[in-house]
Amino acid sequence: MSQRYAQVLVLAGFLAGCGGNPFLPDEPSEEPANPVEQLPGTEKPSASKSITRYEAREDGNGNGYAENITYDAENDTFSVDNLGFDGDNLYRRGMAVASLGPYRVYEASEVVEDPYSHRMIPQFEHRLLAGVSDSGKTSFAIVRTGAYMDYGFGGFVMKREGGVNLPSSGQAGYLGDYAAIQDAKGASGLRYVTGQAQVAIDFADFNDGDAVQGAIYNRQIFDVNGNDITAAVIGQLNDEFNPDRIGGNDISELPVLSFRVGPGAIDANGEIRGMVDSFLVDYGSGGAQVVTYETGNYYAIIAGENAEEIVGIIVVESADPYFDNVTVRETGGFIAYR
Repeated sequence: MSQRYAQVLVLAGFLAGCGGNPFLPDEPSEEPANPVEQLPGTEKPSASKSITRYEAREDGNGNGYAENITYDAENDTFSVDNLGFDGDNLYRRGMAVASLGPYRVYEASEVVEDPYSHRMIPQFEHRLLAGVSDSGKTSFAIVRTGAYMDYGFGGFVMKREGGVNLPSSGQAGYLGDYAAIQDAKGASGLRYVTGQAQVAIDFADFNDGDAVQGAIYNRQIFDVNGNDITAAVIGQLNDEFNPDRIGGNDISELPVLSFRVGPGAIDANGEIRGMVDSFLVDYGSGGAQVVTYETGNYYAIIAGENAEEIVGIIVVESADPYFDNVTVRETGGFIAYR
């Protein structure tokens, strides 16, 4: 069953469960137009100014602890503050994996010398993923660690340099590349993800914030040493969702991450945010049914005189199909162009 067909089934099921005219609500909704909270960063954003957004700090799981993520172009290094046991705070180009598509991978030092005893102190596994657009107007950086049994301390940042001129009519389509780092709650270690990003914007509707659709597709997964483990992960998904291989409907690729479409996605500053999901068909004992596999949020910023590029961050979680009580988190970045 294709991803598109699975989403159609979800929509059909929703409409069938609604009373009266499914296209007209019985009463005004009290929910906000956009349920996803804005990320911290630029306090007084506008369409004419640069904007920076970063991950909100959560003391319970270490999110948002990475601070002052800065790039040294002369030495091709990143500096990251406020993360324990990440060497000398300098992240150098990765040895096993230096790039994921057009985006660069950096890693912290593996050991640090005690200047008094000269003992070598092992450091935690930290990786940084960074992308810059062709024009230099947009960029992102993501830092995660696989050294903790819970989500480790890390963070992300995305930026727009300069402003944006948002169209008041028409539609725009964007294509680009996607890359991500996966960490886990309940297990240690890191994995990498690559893929393609597709975004479309209807600048005329909705009236309360333009409509946005998007998809992250053709995802491939690699271990921290760069080995392609996509087939193994797909095998785990088949073991979980189609263990009896019913009807030859084996999962053949990782599911597509799809933006939820609704009003209020874009504001006047050119910032976008919303929810994102992926779906699979579960052929368990209850019969075939469409289930949500991954869910989370996306955040993005439009840039350029002709709104010609978008930078975005996606964070989704899913239950690990192989290990009980393990949640996998994927934190990815994309840059897409008209």
